[in-house]
Amino acid sequence: MKTIDVYALGNALVDSEFKVTPEFLNEASIEKGLMTLIDEKRLKEISEKLNREADKRACGGSAANTVIALAQLGGSSFYAYKVNDDEDGKFYTTDLKANGVDFSKKSIAKGADPTGRCVVFVTPDADRTMNSYLGISASFASENCDFDQIKDANYLYIEGYLVTSEKAMKAVDEAMSIAKSSGAKIALTLSDPGIVKFFKDQFKHILKEPVDLLFCNEEEAMSLTDTENISDAFEGLKNYSKTFAITTGKSGSLVFNGEEKIEVEGFEVEAVDSNGAGDMYAGAFMFALSQDKSFSDAGRLASFFSSRVVSSYGPRVEKGQMRLYMNEFKGMK
Repeated sequence: MKTIDVYALGNALVDSEFKVTPEFLNEASIEKGLMTLIDEKRLKEISEKLNREADKRACGGSAANTVIALAQLGGSSFYAYKVNDDEDGKFYTTDLKANGVDFSKKSIAKGADPTGRCVVFVTPDADRTMNSYLGISASFASENCDFDQIKDANYLYIEGYLVTSEKAMKAVDEAMSIAKSSGAKIALTLSDPGIVKFFKDQFKHILKEPVDLLFCNEEEAMSLTDTENISDAFEGLKNYSKTFAITTGKSGSLVFNGEEKIEVEGFEVEAVDSNGAGDMYAGAFMFALSQDKSFSDAGRLASFFSSRVVSSYGPRVEKGQMRLYMNEFKGMK
């Protein structure tokens, strides 16, 4: 019997979130609404320009946010990543543990590069812009993974940002091979429109055989499928995944359960920070599937919780608040 709902691979980054204006982004030459990879020199320049403490700090990275959401909802998760044994790395591991996510000691390493950091800029329109310094996470490899745990997992979840690294891609290949041989389903998130655009060949390598479940937003779906509208993108995704979910912002999501298209309505809220919305969606969706819910029910739960995460600052919701939201959701039925 499988004991882990989701085993995830991803880049481990300490998220430092700042509320800024669009004018600040222009002055700092930061491209709004995208994730941009930066080096240590650029990180220092941005930090000096900000010249203040972060409004919020948390262990992050897309896959981390997803498995934390799943764990907070009551699921079981295991996360493979890489941090340095420095202050940020210790903070990361402590925060991950506090949120109920299991991990391997192989994920904690010593090296010249520090633990990765992601500077998240949130503008008044609730848009999020990310500048990521991968640090030691850039050398994430098979040696940082406890692959035996995949055999006990229902899903292997792959963070799309890993396509930027050859070593990480080799770890993904090895993890996928073990998943296939052990009966674990494979899920992939496309993560970011810019990453899909510039690393499309790497994504198509992962998707040379259709995966079991894919998560993306509209822009990512159209980029991967080389289409210009969501209807064509929806059909095109069938070549890459047996089932999938396309988030469509405040209007909800489009879900394919392998047989039919399901339109899932969104939940109206006042959005203040879109950071973590897609990660929350994936975590809640896979949690629902682990509870034998239908794809329609999974989409509705995922849309609800992603709407709640955008209504407050930060990439996720505190555990106690998650329980309150779950009670609110159950009361809607």
